Amino acid sequence: MPGKVSPDELLAHVFDRTGADADETILQGPANGEDAAAIDWPGGDLVVSSDPISLAASQVGSLGVYVACNDIAASGADPRWLTVVILLPDESVPIETITTGLDAAASEVGASIVGGHSEYVDQLTRPLVSLTAMGAAAEFIPTGGASPGDRVIVTKAAGVEGTAVLAADFGAELGVEGAVCDRAASFLDEISVVPDARIVREFATAMHDPTEGGVAAGLVELARASGVRLDVDPDAIPVREETAELCAAAGVDPLRIFGSGALLATVSSDSAADCLAELAAAGIEAESIGTVREPAADAGPALELGDETITEPVQDDLYPLWEAADASDEA
Repeated sequence: MPGKVSPDELLAHVFDRTGADADETILQGPANGEDAAAIDWPGGDLVVSSDPISLAASQVGSLGVYVACNDIAASGADPRWLTVVILLPDESVPIETITTGLDAAASEVGASIVGGHSEYVDQLTRPLVSLTAMGAAAEFIPTGGASPGDRVIVTKAAGVEGTAVLAADFGAELGVEGAVCDRAASFLDEISVVPDARIVREFATAMHDPTEGGVAAGLVELARASGVRLDVDPDAIPVREETAELCAAAGVDPLRIFGSGALLATVSSDSAADCLAELAAAGIEAESIGTVREPAADAGPALELGDETITEPVQDDLYPLWEAADASDEA
Protein backbone atom coordinates (compact mmCIF):
# COMPACT_ATOMS: atom_id res chain seq x y z
CA MET A 1 0.00 0.00 0.00
CA PRO A 2 1.58 3.34 -0.99
CA GLY A 3 1.88 6.14 1.52
CA LYS A 4 3.63 6.90 4.76
CA VAL A 5 5.03 4.24 7.06
CA SER A 6 2.57 3.69 9.92
CA PRO A 7 3.12 5.27 13.36
CA ASP A 8 3.35 1.77 14.87
CA GLU A 9 6.15 0.79 12.47
CA LEU A 10 7.98 4.03 13.14
CA LEU A 11 7.73 3.45 16.88
CA ALA A 12 8.90 -0.15 16.57
CA HIS A 13 11.68 0.21 14.01
CA VAL A 14 12.74 3.84 13.57
CA PHE A 15 12.51 6.14 16.56
CA ASP A 16 14.89 4.17 18.79
CA ARG A 17 17.49 3.67 16.02
CA THR A 18 18.99 7.11 15.76
CA GLY A 19 22.72 6.57 16.14
CA ALA A 20 24.64 8.36 18.86
CA ASP A 21 22.72 9.37 21.95
CA ALA A 22 21.03 12.74 21.68
CA ASP A 23 22.58 15.59 23.61
CA GLU A 24 21.22 18.88 24.88
CA THR A 25 21.60 20.52 21.46
CA ILE A 26 18.74 18.45 20.02
CA LEU A 27 15.54 20.30 20.79
CA GLN A 28 13.27 18.08 18.68
CA GLY A 29 14.15 14.65 17.36
CA PRO A 30 12.13 12.02 15.49
CA ALA A 31 8.52 11.73 16.73
CA ASN A 32 5.08 10.95 15.37
CA GLY A 33 3.59 13.97 13.64
CA GLU A 34 6.79 16.01 13.77
CA ASP A 35 8.02 16.74 10.24
CA ALA A 36 11.18 18.64 11.23
CA ALA A 37 14.05 18.37 13.69
CA ALA A 38 15.29 21.32 15.73
CA ILE A 39 18.87 21.83 16.89
CA ASP A 40 20.17 24.50 19.23
CA TRP A 41 22.90 26.52 17.51
CA PRO A 42 24.36 30.05 17.79
CA GLY A 43 22.03 31.50 15.14
CA GLY A 44 18.85 30.36 16.91
CA ASP A 45 16.98 27.08 16.46
CA LEU A 46 18.23 25.26 13.35
CA VAL A 47 15.27 23.46 11.76
CA VAL A 48 15.91 20.56 9.36
CA SER A 49 13.49 18.47 7.28
CA SER A 50 13.73 16.04 4.34
CA ASP A 51 11.09 15.14 1.75
CA PRO A 52 10.98 13.14 -1.49
CA ILE A 53 8.64 13.79 -4.41
CA SER A 54 8.01 11.79 -7.56
CA LEU A 55 4.60 12.99 -8.77
CA ALA A 56 3.95 15.70 -11.38
CA ALA A 57 7.16 14.90 -13.24
CA SER A 58 7.36 18.12 -15.23
CA GLN A 59 7.03 20.21 -12.04
CA VAL A 60 8.84 17.92 -9.63
CA GLY A 61 11.60 20.50 -9.03
CA SER A 62 9.41 23.41 -7.97
CA LEU A 63 6.97 21.24 -6.03
CA GLY A 64 9.84 19.53 -4.24
CA VAL A 65 11.12 22.88 -2.99
CA TYR A 66 7.68 23.95 -1.79
CA VAL A 67 6.96 20.67 0.01
CA ALA A 68 10.34 20.57 1.78
CA CYS A 69 10.28 24.25 2.73
CA ASN A 70 6.69 24.02 3.97
CA ASP A 71 7.86 21.77 6.81
CA ILE A 72 10.50 24.33 7.74
CA ALA A 73 8.00 27.18 7.63
CA ALA A 74 5.47 25.19 9.66
CA SER A 75 8.12 24.89 12.39
CA GLY A 76 8.47 28.65 12.72
CA ALA A 77 11.59 29.08 10.58
CA ASP A 78 12.49 30.87 7.37
CA PRO A 79 13.86 28.42 4.76
CA ARG A 80 17.52 29.27 4.12
CA TRP A 81 19.37 26.29 2.61
CA LEU A 82 18.55 23.25 0.48
CA THR A 83 20.38 20.13 -0.63
CA VAL A 84 18.88 18.20 -3.55
CA VAL A 85 19.15 14.60 -4.76
CA ILE A 86 17.87 14.08 -8.32
CA LEU A 87 17.34 10.50 -9.53
CA LEU A 88 16.30 10.11 -13.18
CA PRO A 89 15.06 7.03 -15.06
CA ASP A 90 16.17 8.41 -18.43
CA GLU A 91 16.12 11.67 -20.36
CA SER A 92 12.32 11.76 -20.86
CA VAL A 93 12.23 14.60 -18.29
CA PRO A 94 15.43 16.58 -18.97
CA ILE A 95 17.45 17.49 -15.90
CA GLU A 96 17.38 21.13 -17.00
CA THR A 97 13.57 21.11 -16.61
CA ILE A 98 13.95 19.98 -13.01
CA THR A 99 16.79 22.33 -12.11
CA THR A 100 14.98 25.30 -13.67
CA GLY A 101 12.03 24.58 -11.39
CA LEU A 102 14.30 24.12 -8.39
CA ASP A 103 16.02 27.43 -9.03
CA ALA A 104 12.81 29.43 -9.50
CA ALA A 105 11.04 28.00 -6.45
CA ALA A 106 14.09 28.30 -4.19
CA SER A 107 14.49 31.94 -5.22
CA GLU A 108 10.82 32.54 -4.45
CA VAL A 109 11.02 31.20 -0.88
CA GLY A 110 14.43 32.78 -0.23
CA ALA A 111 16.47 29.59 0.04
CA SER A 112 19.87 28.76 -1.47
CA ILE A 113 20.64 25.35 -2.97
CA VAL A 114 24.00 24.48 -1.42
CA GLY A 115 24.66 20.93 -2.60
CA GLY A 116 23.28 17.55 -3.57
CA HIS A 117 23.66 14.66 -6.00
CA SER A 118 22.23 13.49 -9.35
CA GLU A 119 22.31 10.22 -11.30
CA TYR A 120 20.35 7.96 -13.66
CA VAL A 121 18.64 4.90 -12.14
CA ASP A 122 17.20 2.33 -14.57
CA GLN A 123 14.77 0.89 -12.03
CA LEU A 124 12.78 4.14 -11.79
CA THR A 125 9.80 4.91 -14.01
CA ARG A 126 9.66 8.63 -13.20
CA PRO A 127 12.03 11.22 -11.72
CA LEU A 128 12.51 11.17 -7.96
CA VAL A 129 13.71 14.32 -6.22
CA SER A 130 14.57 14.33 -2.52
CA LEU A 131 15.33 17.58 -0.73
CA THR A 132 16.67 18.46 2.69
CA ALA A 133 15.65 21.94 3.78
CA MET A 134 17.16 23.94 6.62
CA GLY A 135 16.26 27.22 8.23
CA ALA A 136 16.66 29.33 11.34
CA ALA A 137 13.86 30.03 13.81
CA ALA A 138 13.79 32.46 16.69
CA GLU A 139 11.66 29.80 18.39
CA PHE A 140 10.86 26.30 17.10
CA ILE A 141 7.12 25.63 16.88
CA PRO A 142 6.26 21.92 17.07
CA THR A 143 3.28 19.99 15.75
CA GLY A 144 2.79 18.80 19.32
CA GLY A 145 2.26 22.18 20.99
CA ALA A 146 -1.54 22.48 21.04
CA SER A 147 -3.20 23.11 24.41
CA PRO A 148 -6.82 22.73 25.51
CA GLY A 149 -8.73 25.94 24.85
CA ASP A 150 -6.74 26.84 21.71
CA ARG A 151 -8.57 27.51 18.46
CA VAL A 152 -7.79 25.51 15.32
CA ILE A 153 -7.29 27.47 12.09
CA VAL A 154 -6.55 26.49 8.50
CA THR A 155 -5.23 28.70 5.70
CA LYS A 156 -6.32 28.61 2.06
CA ALA A 157 -8.47 25.49 1.66
CA ALA A 158 -8.61 21.70 1.80
CA GLY A 159 -7.14 19.65 -1.02
CA VAL A 160 -5.27 22.42 -2.84
CA GLU A 161 -2.55 20.08 -4.12
CA GLY A 162 -4.90 17.12 -4.54
CA THR A 163 -7.27 19.16 -6.68
CA ALA A 164 -4.47 20.06 -9.09
CA VAL A 165 -3.37 16.41 -9.23
CA LEU A 166 -6.95 15.23 -9.88
CA ALA A 167 -7.30 17.70 -12.74
CA ALA A 168 -3.98 16.69 -14.30
CA ASP A 169 -4.28 12.92 -13.92
CA PHE A 170 -8.02 12.24 -14.14
CA GLY A 171 -9.83 15.40 -15.28
CA ALA A 172 -10.52 14.28 -18.85
CA GLU A 173 -11.79 10.80 -17.97
CA LEU A 174 -13.96 12.20 -15.16
CA GLY A 175 -15.77 14.37 -17.69
CA VAL A 176 -15.07 17.58 -15.79
CA GLU A 177 -15.26 20.76 -17.87
CA GLY A 178 -11.91 21.87 -19.25
CA ALA A 179 -12.16 25.35 -17.73
CA VAL A 180 -12.59 23.81 -14.26
CA CYS A 181 -9.51 21.63 -14.79
CA ASP A 182 -7.50 24.62 -15.99
CA ARG A 183 -8.37 26.58 -12.86
CA ALA A 184 -7.62 23.55 -10.69
CA ALA A 185 -4.23 23.05 -12.34
CA SER A 186 -3.28 26.60 -11.33
CA PHE A 187 -3.59 25.57 -7.67
CA LEU A 188 -0.03 24.22 -7.95
CA ASP A 189 1.07 27.86 -7.81
CA GLU A 190 -0.30 28.02 -4.23
CA ILE A 191 1.52 25.06 -2.67
CA SER A 192 3.95 27.16 -0.62
CA VAL A 193 2.82 28.06 2.90
CA VAL A 194 5.93 30.11 3.67
CA PRO A 195 3.96 33.43 3.54
CA ASP A 196 1.14 31.92 5.65
CA ALA A 197 3.53 30.63 8.32
CA ARG A 198 5.43 33.92 8.63
CA ILE A 199 2.21 35.48 9.88
CA VAL A 200 0.76 32.56 11.87
CA ARG A 201 3.99 31.78 13.75
CA GLU A 202 3.63 34.99 15.74
CA PHE A 203 0.45 33.54 17.30
CA ALA A 204 0.78 29.76 17.03
CA THR A 205 1.15 27.17 19.76
CA ALA A 206 1.42 24.45 17.09
CA MET A 207 1.65 24.36 13.29
CA HIS A 208 1.47 21.52 10.79
CA ASP A 209 1.65 21.12 7.02
CA PRO A 210 -0.94 18.58 5.80
CA THR A 211 0.31 16.39 2.95
CA GLU A 212 -0.78 12.77 2.28
CA GLY A 213 -4.30 12.14 3.56
CA GLY A 214 -5.11 15.83 3.37
CA VAL A 215 -6.47 18.10 6.06
CA ALA A 216 -8.09 15.18 7.90
CA ALA A 217 -4.76 13.37 8.18
CA GLY A 218 -2.98 16.56 9.22
CA LEU A 219 -5.48 17.20 11.99
CA VAL A 220 -5.14 13.63 13.30
CA GLU A 221 -1.35 13.99 13.29
CA LEU A 222 -1.60 17.27 15.19
CA ALA A 223 -3.96 15.75 17.75
CA ARG A 224 -1.76 12.70 18.30
CA ALA A 225 1.45 14.74 18.54
CA SER A 226 -0.14 17.10 21.07
CA GLY A 227 -2.03 14.46 23.05
CA VAL A 228 -5.32 16.32 22.65
CA ARG A 229 -8.78 16.07 21.12
CA LEU A 230 -9.62 18.39 18.25
CA ASP A 231 -13.29 19.25 17.88
CA VAL A 232 -13.57 20.39 14.26
CA ASP A 233 -16.63 21.44 12.26
CA PRO A 234 -16.18 19.88 8.80
CA ASP A 235 -18.52 22.47 7.28
CA ALA A 236 -16.16 25.23 8.47
CA ILE A 237 -13.21 23.87 6.47
CA PRO A 238 -12.96 25.82 3.19
CA VAL A 239 -13.41 23.70 0.05
CA ARG A 240 -13.13 25.47 -3.28
CA GLU A 241 -15.70 24.93 -6.05
CA GLU A 242 -13.14 23.27 -8.31
CA THR A 243 -12.17 20.89 -5.51
CA ALA A 244 -15.79 20.01 -4.76
CA GLU A 245 -16.60 19.33 -8.43
CA LEU A 246 -13.54 17.19 -9.14
CA CYS A 247 -13.85 15.24 -5.88
CA ALA A 248 -17.54 14.56 -6.50
CA ALA A 249 -16.77 13.26 -9.99
CA ALA A 250 -13.96 11.04 -8.66
CA GLY A 251 -15.87 9.87 -5.57
CA VAL A 252 -13.22 11.09 -3.13
CA ASP A 253 -13.34 13.23 0.00
CA PRO A 254 -11.88 16.77 -0.33
CA LEU A 255 -10.61 16.49 3.25
CA ARG A 256 -8.68 13.28 2.45
CA ILE A 257 -6.67 14.20 -0.66
CA PHE A 258 -3.18 15.69 -0.76
CA GLY A 259 -3.34 18.84 1.34
CA SER A 260 -0.16 20.80 0.60
CA GLY A 261 -1.01 24.47 0.22
CA ALA A 262 -2.95 24.64 3.48
CA LEU A 263 -1.40 25.37 6.87
CA LEU A 264 -2.95 23.99 10.06
CA ALA A 265 -2.31 25.77 13.33
CA THR A 266 -3.55 26.17 16.84
CA VAL A 267 -3.57 29.58 18.49
CA SER A 268 -4.81 30.78 21.84
CA SER A 269 -8.48 31.75 21.87
CA ASP A 270 -7.48 35.31 22.78
CA SER A 271 -5.32 35.76 19.68
CA ALA A 272 -7.33 33.85 17.06
CA ALA A 273 -9.17 36.91 15.78
CA ASP A 274 -5.94 38.92 15.45
CA CYS A 275 -4.24 36.06 13.60
CA LEU A 276 -7.12 35.75 11.12
CA ALA A 277 -7.19 39.51 10.63
CA GLU A 278 -3.49 39.65 9.77
CA LEU A 279 -3.87 36.79 7.31
CA ALA A 280 -6.81 38.56 5.68
CA ALA A 281 -4.83 41.80 5.43
CA ALA A 282 -2.12 39.85 3.57
CA GLY A 283 -4.70 38.43 1.17
CA ILE A 284 -4.47 34.88 2.57
CA GLU A 285 -7.72 32.96 3.04
CA ALA A 286 -8.12 31.45 6.51
CA GLU A 287 -10.85 30.15 8.79
CA SER A 288 -11.28 29.12 12.40
CA ILE A 289 -12.53 25.52 12.23
CA GLY A 290 -12.53 24.11 15.74
CA THR A 291 -11.30 23.95 19.31
CA VAL A 292 -8.66 21.98 21.21
CA ARG A 293 -10.01 19.90 24.11
CA GLU A 294 -8.64 17.52 26.72
CA PRO A 295 -8.99 13.89 25.60
CA ALA A 296 -11.82 11.93 27.16
CA ALA A 297 -10.79 10.14 30.34
CA ASP A 298 -11.21 6.69 28.76
CA ALA A 299 -9.77 7.60 25.35
CA GLY A 300 -6.60 8.94 23.79
CA PRO A 301 -5.98 11.75 21.31
CA ALA A 302 -8.57 12.05 18.56
CA LEU A 303 -10.02 14.18 15.82
CA GLU A 304 -13.74 14.73 16.31
CA LEU A 305 -14.75 15.69 12.77
CA GLY A 306 -18.42 16.43 13.13
CA ASP A 307 -20.03 13.08 14.01
CA GLU A 308 -16.91 11.10 13.08
CA THR A 309 -14.19 10.17 15.59
CA ILE A 310 -10.80 9.51 14.00
CA THR A 311 -7.89 8.17 16.04
CA GLU A 312 -5.80 6.33 13.42
CA PRO A 313 -3.77 7.65 10.44
CA VAL A 314 -5.83 8.62 7.40
CA GLN A 315 -5.03 7.10 4.00
CA ASP A 316 -5.11 9.39 0.97
CA ASP A 317 -8.13 8.86 -1.29
CA LEU A 318 -6.06 9.41 -4.45
CA TYR A 319 -3.92 6.27 -4.09
CA PRO A 320 -6.74 3.85 -5.02
CA LEU A 321 -7.41 5.92 -8.15
CA TRP A 322 -3.78 5.53 -9.29
CA GLU A 323 -3.83 1.82 -8.44
CA ALA A 324 -7.01 1.33 -10.49
CA ALA A 325 -5.49 3.25 -13.39
CA ASP A 326 -2.30 1.16 -13.25
CA ALA A 327 -4.33 -2.06 -13.17
CA SER A 328 -6.33 -0.92 -16.17
CA ASP A 329 -3.15 -0.13 -18.11
CA GLU A 330 -1.77 -3.60 -17.37
CA ALA A 331 -4.98 -5.40 -18.39
